[in-house]
Amino acid sequence: MAKYYYLECEAGVAGDMLVASMLDIGADEQELLKVLNSLPLSGYEIKISRVKKSGIDACDFDVIVDDPSGGLDHDMEYLHGSTAHHHHHIHRHLSDIHEIIDAGQMTDNARTLAKKIFDIVAQAESKAHGIPVEEVHFHEVGAIDSIVDIVSIAVCADNLGLEGFFVPYLCEGMGTVRCMHGVIPVPVPAVTNIVQDNDIPLKRINIQGEFVTPTGAAAVAALRITDPLPSSYRITKTGIGAGKRSYERASMVRLMEIELGQESSDALDSDFVWRLETDIDDMTGERFGYVMDRLYRAGAREVHFSQVQMKKNRPGTELVVICDDSHRRALEEIIFFETTSIGIRRVKMARTILPRTRAIIKSEYGSFEAKCVTMPDGSSRIYPEYEEVCRLVNEQKISFFEAWELMEAMIRGNQ
Repeated sequence: MAKYYYLECEAGVAGDMLVASMLDIGADEQELLKVLNSLPLSGYEIKISRVKKSGIDACDFDVIVDDPSGGLDHDMEYLHGSTAHHHHHIHRHLSDIHEIIDAGQMTDNARTLAKKIFDIVAQAESKAHGIPVEEVHFHEVGAIDSIVDIVSIAVCADNLGLEGFFVPYLCEGMGTVRCMHGVIPVPVPAVTNIVQDNDIPLKRINIQGEFVTPTGAAAVAALRITDPLPSSYRITKTGIGAGKRSYERASMVRLMEIELGQESSDALDSDFVWRLETDIDDMTGERFGYVMDRLYRAGAREVHFSQVQMKKNRPGTELVVICDDSHRRALEEIIFFETTSIGIRRVKMARTILPRTRAIIKSEYGSFEAKCVTMPDGSSRIYPEYEEVCRLVNEQKISFFEAWELMEAMIRGNQ
């Protein structure tokens, strides 16, 4: 029986709620506190306790920040903080936060996930404010709270072995909230950008207030399994994480470890992709090379060219792009804008895929990432990632073949 996680967000989601649900379901509290204590960060304390939400017992994860405003909820502080004290505090940029995360004593998996979540937040803020990502800054109080929440999410997910979870939708309230720049509508711009860019469905509930925070939305974007939640499953564990805000609906998220029957597991191992193709006979090789780069950057899974014989006896090139549904429209637009094509053929194709996970291999040359694939008979194959092989080539000044052989030997030694 395969094990998966299902995150139920009927009352929205925030960073502290997600951390609390992971702790409640079994993440190691002492391991988390050990990592947090290793961060070069001060001005806060952690309180982990039990609380009641509408009579339901839940775990509460509270980041208590030294803040003269006395605010209790600092998730992306610019939303709810007072404007009076902002000029007294330091502002941190994304590069500063990456340095803090790099200095913490955590696994490579946790470090990578923490950076990924923060990068999603920064991209959303960049888009909201119309500034480059490197110019996005986080007010000191909000940054401390977000760093602790996001690192905690990453550490707990890694500790649970949680590669991702099902999230059918996020529930969001309605109305407006007051921020340091004035009154803005719900969902706030950063949340709007995150759910839009990551194709996360929103379900509007008829309650005034903000239920989804940027940190919560970014964590969901980084960990969400895009497959639909199976219609049947068996719950094996449950963790409930409490929120700080009080609304008509109990402020909590529920994280469930679930087992799927074989039929549902098989369904998750099959999915669909789009094949886009067009034939072109009046473009140079340089333009094709540029188009390939743009398509890959925009989310194409595969791009390739084939030589074809076209009408009027003209030699031409068939451009083929393989992509998922969420990227299809954007990739078609790139093809129309960057090539001379005036028509694109497309077909939806089913594919069977083998389950795969990431593995961190420790060696005398440091840790490196490998791909672990589960075969139909249950056995595993582990492959070095191409980028990691190239890194070893550059660091050790050896050939690609030698680096590949070394990494394969390290993988065998770790099995």
